[in-house]
Amino acid sequence: MSWDATDEPVVVLGLPRGGVPVAAEVAVGLDAPLDVCVVRKLGVPGHEELALGAIATGGLRVLNADVVDELGITAATVDAVAAREAAEQDRRERAYRLGRPAVPVAGRRVILVDDGIATGASMRAAIEAMGALGAAATVVAVPVAAPATVVALGALVDDLVCLVEPPSFSAVGTWYEQFTQTTDDEVRAALATARRE
Repeated sequence: MSWDATDEPVVVLGLPRGGVPVAAEVAVGLDAPLDVCVVRKLGVPGHEELALGAIATGGLRVLNADVVDELGITAATVDAVAAREAAEQDRRERAYRLGRPAVPVAGRRVILVDDGIATGASMRAAIEAMGALGAAATVVAVPVAAPATVVALGALVDDLVCLVEPPSFSAVGTWYEQFTQTTDDEVRAALATARRE
């Protein structure tokens, strides 16, 4: 890595839900606080697995212009999808934090962690949110990601750590022996354990 953990105070943020168990391990290893960065993918109507963009905490919206343009998605459609996902984002913020405030990121080195990255829309939204919130530096850490996405996201952050960049990347789940859906309860438990420690 090109930085030292003593440079600035560090906070580790997992992207719920799947990124939180991975982030919990990173936080333990660095003896750093753990929190969530709630990002919601904006799926193309009828093809929700394809991201037209994403939203992050604070109403930040990042669009995948190539997808929006190629499919002729209107601003009204984007707004409708974003409104629906914003409601779920708000629900998750409340469910995970249980009334506790977010761990401050201003002036800190933020490590954004997910279980893997395909298109990068959600992580781009998280990266931009950290900039808007005044993070001193932003690092992305993931076990697996598409090589082209690593290059694109690497240009946006201070450092990017990815353990595996399969040339034939199809989906994050295909690179895990077990890839079960992380539940809200598991996210809350990981955050509660981190706070106790």
